[in-house]
Amino acid sequence: MSKRIRQFHRWLAIAFTVTIIITTIGLAQQEPAIWLSYLPLFPLALLLFSGLYLFALPYTAKSRAARRTAQAE
Repeated sequence: MSKRIRQFHRWLAIAFTVTIIITTIGLAQQEPAIWLSYLPLFPLALLLFSGLYLFALPYTAKSRAARRTAQAE
């Protein structure tokens, strides 16, 4: 599951970059659409949650390994 979330996080980063480019181009127009500035927020929120999960993985793995070692003894 960790591999899938890591891959999902990478694709989200690409989608976020594309939305930033689209937003920059859209807001540079004569009469920019203000709603366009909200476009990158959805991929950014998903990046936040998947990034927090990936950040916490090493710490949870250490605690799980410690528990397994304690149970084995």
